[in-house]
Amino acid sequence: MPSKAEPTVRTAEFQDIAAITRFGEAHIQPHYAPLIGSEAADDQVRNWWNETHIEAAVTQGLVVIAVADGQLLGVGQRGRNGNDHVIYKLYVHPQHRGHGVGPKLLDALTRKLPTSADRLYIEHFAANQRAGAFYEREGFTVERIEPSPTGNPDHAQVWRVRQLRQTDRPPNQV
Repeated sequence: MPSKAEPTVRTAEFQDIAAITRFGEAHIQPHYAPLIGSEAADDQVRNWWNETHIEAAVTQGLVVIAVADGQLLGVGQRGRNGNDHVIYKLYVHPQHRGHGVGPKLLDALTRKLPTSADRLYIEHFAANQRAGAFYEREGFTVERIEPSPTGNPDHAQVWRVRQLRQTDRPPNQV
C-alpha cells in the first residue's frame, strides 16, 4: 500500500541490511521473471541481493534507500567498473513507482560521487524496457549493448551514460 508520507532518502546503514535483502527477495524475482525468465531472475536475487553482497556495499557507503512510515520504498547502489562510476541497482517498490522515488534515489547516488566524476553509467537488461525509458527521461543515453553469454537478446546488458555537470553534485546531503 502506498505511503502518504513523503519518502526520506538516506545512506543505508548496517541495521538496514536485512530489510534490503528482504526487499530484493520480495520484488526482484517477480519483476525480472517475465522479462528474463525465472532462472535468470533467481540468479539476480541469489547473486546480488544476498546478505554478504548487500553488507559489503552498505559497509562501503554505496547504498541509498528510500523510506516512508517505516517501509522500504526503494534501493539504489553505486559502484565502479574500472574507472567508471556505475549505478548497479535502482529499484522502487512496485506500488511506489511513478511517484518520484526513482529520481530521488538517482539524485542521492549522484550526490555521493566525487566532484571529479564527469559521467555516470547505468546498466540494465535489454528486456527491461521500463527501466530504459526511465533512464532515458533522466538523461542517460545508450552507449553500448553487450550481448549476453547465453545468446539471449533479452539478457543483453544495455550500458547508458549521462554526462555530469558540477550542478549535478550539490554538497553531499545523503
